[in-house]
Amino acid sequence: MKNRPAYAIASVDSALLLAALLQQEGPMRVTDAAERLAVSVSTAHRLLGMLVYRDFAEQLPDRRYGPGPVLQRGPVLPAPTARLREVALPHLRRLVDTLAETVSLTVRTGSDVRFVATVECSHVLRVGDRTGRTLPAHLSSGGKAVLAALAPDDLAAALGRLDGDAATRLRRELRTIRRRGLAVNDQETEAGLTAVGVVIPDRSGAPSAALALAMPTARYSRDLLPGWGAALSAAAEKIALDLAAT
Repeated sequence: MKNRPAYAIASVDSALLLAALLQQEGPMRVTDAAERLAVSVSTAHRLLGMLVYRDFAEQLPDRRYGPGPVLQRGPVLPAPTARLREVALPHLRRLVDTLAETVSLTVRTGSDVRFVATVECSHVLRVGDRTGRTLPAHLSSGGKAVLAALAPDDLAAALGRLDGDAATRLRRELRTIRRRGLAVNDQETEAGLTAVGVVIPDRSGAPSAALALAMPTARYSRDLLPGWGAALSAAAEKIALDLAAT
């Protein structure tokens, strides 16, 4: 996991995050960008203007901004990702209120997972916002939860870059995840961070999204795991029902 630079430049960070959001979720209005970045509308407008100037964004006929030529060279996640985030956010907020730890929404893209939404808890020592980050699916809690729910052919494709021994170990772990209905990432991606993940059911095809509860390892307890898993699974099911109803 990459750590935030000690001398981060806020405006650069905002511009890069905005570029990533345009690539991942597609066109958005200036007001949408301001809300996502937690900045003023005027600041969002200036950021979008610079992205347009450098070909990272372009203004569309309906006055929204979409990914520009530079971003169009790479993979773009399907538009439903934005709808998934919109539906999931209220459930993420309720989970944080109930469990008092940071909760994230992740989507699998090939052999990786990308964080598309995060709601932070109020603890001083907490896991921060991971929106826009990517992690190997086989190491992250949400990624492992999604992998465990894939059909055999889809799983084989997702594990293609792992060597034989690593794939064998992972398949063994995925059997355990299927049995207990949740996955754990215990400091596999970052020292001092533990996360619990569950897949969001997908009634229309292969599952691709998951919820992850992340916390400092010092607050992780196996005794609390069943309760965390039950709360996450209930929220995941509600998200799936809300998506099916729209």
